[in-house]
Amino acid sequence: MSDDARELTVRLAPGVASLDADQWNALGGHENPFVAHEFLSAMEDSGSVGPGTGWDPVPITITDAEGRLLAAMPSYAKGHSQGEYVFDHSWADALHRAGGSYYPKLQIAAPFTPASGPRLLLSDDSLAEPLLKGAEIVCEQNGLSSAHATFIEPSQIGLFEAQGWLMRSDIQFHWLNRDYDSFDGFLADLASRKRKNLRKERAAAQEGLRIERLMGEDIAPHHWDAFWVFYQDTGARKWGTPYLTREAFTLLSERMGERIVLILAFEDGEPIAGALNFVGSDAIYGRYWGCTRDVRFLHFELCYYQAIDIAIERGLSRVEAGAQGGHKLARGYEPVQTWSAHWLADPGFRAAVADFLEREREGVDADQIVLNMRTPFKRGE
Repeated sequence: MSDDARELTVRLAPGVASLDADQWNALGGHENPFVAHEFLSAMEDSGSVGPGTGWDPVPITITDAEGRLLAAMPSYAKGHSQGEYVFDHSWADALHRAGGSYYPKLQIAAPFTPASGPRLLLSDDSLAEPLLKGAEIVCEQNGLSSAHATFIEPSQIGLFEAQGWLMRSDIQFHWLNRDYDSFDGFLADLASRKRKNLRKERAAAQEGLRIERLMGEDIAPHHWDAFWVFYQDTGARKWGTPYLTREAFTLLSERMGERIVLILAFEDGEPIAGALNFVGSDAIYGRYWGCTRDVRFLHFELCYYQAIDIAIERGLSRVEAGAQGGHKLARGYEPVQTWSAHWLADPGFRAAVADFLEREREGVDADQIVLNMRTPFKRGE
């Protein structure tokens, strides 16, 4: 195909690790840590995605005649719906009952990461159309039922809509920085009773403990060993089997340690809990948490309040603390809609899903109105 006299090639690559890191990151990896070459290649090289995981890397790329990368999407051929956080099991069941096969499907996402970000990595927005058309052709030629782009950066919604992809919304809870100069400045925006509750929670969580934030070379192998124990415990309880391998944390630390904040709580010199965060150009993203001893409110301190502190210190606009969790609401995190886009090969199945999404969206909109009324901020002042 050609565009402005350029000869463009759309193709599948065997993995992000096979592509030039600088060219990939120039398309968006410098802004968002989860589409960075370092993150995605670490998932591949550690065995967290790839053979035996149900996540087979098949990034779709557009290159020019000289082989330069002009556009790309992190995409995976998937044989299940685990690790996505946008639930489509009912769709899979419906297609199966109708005599079709939902799997395999194409997933355009950062693996195991319910954080918003660009799903179309573009040197020019005009390349969105051939890139998405390429995804549709990949599905048609390889017998994939559908393609799904999850946790789309809001600025890219229109690019998917322009190609006729179906849009789906859900709600997460994000903390929004209103130019606060300190945690106390944030607390001043809360109703008096809520403000007192948060102060009590922080004091109770920190009592008798030492809390450290580690970045880059300060994160030693023994810190990751401790966090691996926390991560395995949480993963086993939530998902059955943790998604990431131990090697993944080593590679992430080596390749992008300056974009990681590991927060650990120590009791008598021993780590008892930890939270892992990634830092982007304008947000901090809470990803994993775990503990070996239950301490009241420590989860809130390490995952929510420490992240707020970091966002204020660095002048970041928001904290994205992961999927679900209505308890975040009382801690000053606000309901924000997240978005995914879906292309379905079968016209009848597409029509049924479109009808479902229209009704579902009405419920999401209503939920957000109710949740906004329950935030802990002052009202009428």
